[in-house]
Amino acid sequence: MAYTEDKAIMGQWMPLMMPGRDPNERLAATRVANGTDVNFGALTNKLLGYLGGTENATVKYSRKVTGLRREGTGWVVDIKDVNSGHTRQLGARFVFLGAGGAALPLLQASGIEEGKGFGGFPVSGQWLRCDNPEVVKQHQAKVYSQAAVGSPPMSVPHLDTRVVDGKTSLLFGPYAGFTTRFLKHGSLMDLPLSVRLGNIGPMLAVARDNMDLTRYLVKEVRQSMEQRLESLRKFYPQAKAEDWRLEVAGQRVQIIKKDAKKGGVLQFGTELVASADGSLAALLGASPGASVTVSIMLELIQRCFPEQYASAWAGKLAQIFPAREKPWRPMQSCTARSIGRAMRHWSWLRRLLSQASSTPDIGQRPCRAASRPPTSQWKGGSPRDASDQPLRAASMIAIYSGALRWS
Repeated sequence: MAYTEDKAIMGQWMPLMMPGRDPNERLAATRVANGTDVNFGALTNKLLGYLGGTENATVKYSRKVTGLRREGTGWVVDIKDVNSGHTRQLGARFVFLGAGGAALPLLQASGIEEGKGFGGFPVSGQWLRCDNPEVVKQHQAKVYSQAAVGSPPMSVPHLDTRVVDGKTSLLFGPYAGFTTRFLKHGSLMDLPLSVRLGNIGPMLAVARDNMDLTRYLVKEVRQSMEQRLESLRKFYPQAKAEDWRLEVAGQRVQIIKKDAKKGGVLQFGTELVASADGSLAALLGASPGASVTVSIMLELIQRCFPEQYASAWAGKLAQIFPAREKPWRPMQSCTARSIGRAMRHWSWLRRLLSQASSTPDIGQRPCRAASRPPTSQWKGGSPRDASDQPLRAASMIAIYSGALRWS
């Protein structure tokens, strides 16, 4: 990771974002010069295409599950073809609900005890998109900043290069929106119909304890296009309105679950819920990233198919995931050394954070890590001088988590 306060170097890293700035503006950035953009839609289509071509799997599109009920030790699933209107029933010994926002209503329809008490809070994501090739060619990076005070974790603003089906665009956001739909093309009745006696308590507790989130969403929903562009111009000062349009990316249904102390909590993540007999499982919450999907599925296999996991499937799983089967003991010394280094630097970092929080800002809040490292290309180790004057930021461009990644 490279660090700099030199605007000339920043101009090389992100040439689109530097022109038009106040020359007195204090800036700092870190850069990680690797990374890639992954089209998960394309990967999903390839995976489903492969499965559909095998003997033991069938992939059906444009189908809607309209009912789910127990029958003996398995399940009966009611399915409707949304194009023809034709309905049919399927019997299954195991059902996995991975339907995004629609997973919660289906989990509720199953009636399993483990699914009671869960609720959902739908939030939509919106982005400003630019397809102007003259603008797009000047930005080949993903640049992140800090979220505004009181904003949820998913609201961290970033300006990204995205390549979809061979076409390069820039996306800036996210901007939050609110709707009672659980899916992008769902029903406005999704949220009201999800309220049950078992989850109304947690939902009311979350409403009581998250007024800052409510205010944030109201503010986001009421934004005009010009206000959204003003947020963009903190990243790209010379942005022109005619180059950008607003697009709705999709829906997230955040988990609301029971909590012994608070009554209910809003969870920004995912939750795997499984029946006691392992015949049904549901993945609730925001769509998981690539870094956690494998571990979620491995957990599902272990919880729902414990016998096969420990015997018949063990050899194949060890072959696919060899690192998972390696004993942890040989890594203990390496882990201990890493923890030791982190603890030695913690007192220095804590002092910097303390300086940042006590430093008056210039138009914006202070940077999170506020002292100048000893060189402009800091790659680790103990700073030689932690007594430099605190760096104050007047821009949302201060990046402190390896957020600048070249595509």
